Amino acid sequence: MTHRQKPFRASRSVLTYLTALGALAGAALAGAAPAGAVPDSTRLAPGVTYRQFDITAAKGVTHAHVVVVDLRSSHVRVNLLYPGAVAARLPVSRLADSAGAVAGVNGDFFNITETQHPGVEATGSTDGPAIASGVALKAAVPDGQRFGPALPPGTNTRDVLGVGVDRVARLDRLTLSGSVSTPQGRLTLGGFNQYALPENSIGAFTTQWGSVSRVRTTCGTDTNRAGACSADTYEVTVRGGRVVSSANTPGSGAIAAGTTVLVGREAGAQRLRKLFAGERAQVRHRLVASRSGVAYSFALGGYPVLRGGRPLTGLDDTTSAVRTAVGIADGGHRLVLFATDGAVAYRSGLTIAEVAAQMRKLGSVDAFSLDGGGSTTLVARAPGASAVTVRNHPSGGAERPVPNGIGVFSTG
Repeated sequence: MTHRQKPFRASRSVLTYLTALGALAGAALAGAAPAGAVPDSTRLAPGVTYRQFDITAAKGVTHAHVVVVDLRSSHVRVNLLYPGAVAARLPVSRLADSAGAVAGVNGDFFNITETQHPGVEATGSTDGPAIASGVALKAAVPDGQRFGPALPPGTNTRDVLGVGVDRVARLDRLTLSGSVSTPQGRLTLGGFNQYALPENSIGAFTTQWGSVSRVRTTCGTDTNRAGACSADTYEVTVRGGRVVSSANTPGSGAIAAGTTVLVGREAGAQRLRKLFAGERAQVRHRLVASRSGVAYSFALGGYPVLRGGRPLTGLDDTTSAVRTAVGIADGGHRLVLFATDGAVAYRSGLTIAEVAAQMRKLGSVDAFSLDGGGSTTLVARAPGASAVTVRNHPSGGAERPVPNGIGVFSTG
């Protein structure tokens, strides 16, 4: 006995679904995601995915590139990308490939130019603190010395995004604690491997600084980055726990391992002049987490835009630009690396207020703004590829060398 099959009649809900599916397929063929569509993700490695999509912003459509990192995966870790010295720069793709990263974005704002101080070398060093593989590399410059847009109220150059040794991501604040102990007494450090020292202070510079001139560290004031360079400076070199040499002006050149160069300005310079060759000097420095108290395996500077699911008050909602940001989701167990595209069609970009809103849409509870404009770069390595590719279009037409970034690594 045979049965005649009834003709298929799609319900309204099925027709709606098919229509939407067709729209998605058509948009995919056209190379753009339709408004409201959830973009597909590409798996780069276990616990690491990449996707891109359009955002309709106040000043036009921009394009976003996102890498999501699952910190719960034992195959995944994040670390600081940097050229091996804090006063040095390389493109993000080179930083990522040399370190073996599967993905990455550019990092903190930095000392990019010295037009206000003719003849003084720009260091390329970042505004904020930095930690790589659990090692403190540098501390933060005074707020008035920073490069980058105005900070939101209540934030400062010591703010960081970091991942603790517990593999949990957090927003925190890292403050320098350092001293120089001598038979004459104890001197307090006001700086550590940073391009600008507080007025009347002493800064310590180690092999991690690099070979760039240290003159810039004594220029400007705590409230005016363009202020004149100090006329009262002094430099002391400490090796093996003893003073070995001194000079009236900051020098340059690589600093050997086990050697610390102390640079003083104004009252700090006057204190250093009291030290003599052969005198014992014990230099100590560390970065202290002000909020969590945890030890960090990785941290870098920038500034918060979203905290506890709420945008910070006073975020700029008028200036649109190409942006880089990083978000924290799932109780600190997921990172969201975010970069907008610098192609001409998308260059109108986002305001900082729009960045905060977009990071929240992506599931972030906390979010942190990084350097943008020509620095914005997101790279990712396709499965099976030997090198990363730049996924966004840098707004300057080519990658800008930067001092640091966030690297994503996989052992899977």
